[in-house]
Amino acid sequence: MAETITADICIIGAGSGGLSVAAGASQMGAKTVLIERGAMGGDCLNTGCVPSKALIAAAHAAHTFREAAKFGVAAAEPEIDMAKVRDHVKGVIDAIAPTDSVERFEGFGVQVLQSSARFISNTEVATDAGDRVKAKNFVIATGSSPMVPPIPGLAETPFMTNETVFDLGEKVDHLIVVGGGPIGTELAHAHRRLGAKVTVVEMFDILGRDDPECSAIVKERLLEEGLIFKERTKVVSVAKTDQGVQVEVDSEQGPETLNGSHLLIAAGRTPNIQDLDLEKAGVAYTNRGVTVDPSLRTSAKRIYAIGDVAGGLQFTHMANYHAGILIRQILFKMGWTKVDTSAFPWVTYTDPELAHVGMSEADALKAYGKGGFKLLRWSFDENDRAQAERSTHGLIKVVTDAKRRVKGATIAGPHAGELIMPWVMAIGLKKKIGAVAGLTFPYPTLSEVSKRAAGSYYTPSLFSEKTRKIVRFLMRF
Repeated sequence: MAETITADICIIGAGSGGLSVAAGASQMGAKTVLIERGAMGGDCLNTGCVPSKALIAAAHAAHTFREAAKFGVAAAEPEIDMAKVRDHVKGVIDAIAPTDSVERFEGFGVQVLQSSARFISNTEVATDAGDRVKAKNFVIATGSSPMVPPIPGLAETPFMTNETVFDLGEKVDHLIVVGGGPIGTELAHAHRRLGAKVTVVEMFDILGRDDPECSAIVKERLLEEGLIFKERTKVVSVAKTDQGVQVEVDSEQGPETLNGSHLLIAAGRTPNIQDLDLEKAGVAYTNRGVTVDPSLRTSAKRIYAIGDVAGGLQFTHMANYHAGILIRQILFKMGWTKVDTSAFPWVTYTDPELAHVGMSEADALKAYGKGGFKLLRWSFDENDRAQAERSTHGLIKVVTDAKRRVKGATIAGPHAGELIMPWVMAIGLKKKIGAVAGLTFPYPTLSEVSKRAAGSYYTPSLFSEKTRKIVRFLMRF
């Protein structure tokens, strides 16, 4: 039976950001309503982070068979059952789903409405089920969806996105991926390791957002495993064929025809703002998402937006970070709290992984000019644990300013996503390079690359002629 509900906070969208706000607000005493039209957990749990990492784990297991010979173990081509791989992925989702379930959040005291929502004013929304929610504060946390580019022939051609690729339970002969960003590259690498031929078509550069030198390390490894990259290449048209799909492309080398069995579109994301009737609430937006100020407030009083729908960096942990800011603002009236991405990390889960936080070398050059910063670097082939595991393909780069403060780090190497954390803390706490150089790291671990890179800051002065003279003088006594 339809009803009118009053609340302190109404959240539209039960992805990671919306769930974080709902759990925090309700448990701290605010009357909270959460509206979700799809599956609880949103993109991250159902079609994004969780299934992609489960697929990558399966791909890693398969690749271990092929790489065993370097350890003196007989190598073999693995037998891959894609239906069972799909079941593994679904099993991981099912294992995590109770954490994001309606029952769990109702246990927190959240009133969950499983329906679509649209604004009818800046203080009220209506659901498709006929309910109305009047709230003091609204949080738009509707996330984003795969962007489907206007490629001629695409509407008549079968294709997958991240929302459908994890349902695939059949052998892939040749996967053509349109888009060479993190999503496209991760899924391309996983399917290559699961036995498919894979071609990635990218209009610009593969992993072009990251440091070019570190991206090149990842690309080199992926090329060695047989991936085919078509960079600076435009998709002209696609068509369905008896064997699968045909993709016409054009590059500096001229036109080319690619024939594959499956097509995956990974060409970016688009914010989920359709059907919200934002105009009726006075909420400004663009095709990039809801317009927010540094405190995540929209143009309408007491309406906020977080996560992908707010534009900017689109990561699950960004949505969770946004949620923390809103909790402080709405519940504790800390209106001065603003988004700060200076110590915000991200990771691409290829092998080797690619992780970054803060300034890149290019950022530092632009900000400080040549000679205004110091760039530290250390190779994984100088790390004993990497040598023991025959996984030496990697590099760490660290940026410090003229006052020795850590400003950025990029790591291309095994487990880079785990190794980036000391640098996230150093930047977030505004520490100088000596704070990392002075730490004791367990031996032998991959994490020693951070200590070695930090310690290299002092190498020129520590082993200088001036130092040698001082030591020779002191040794007289």
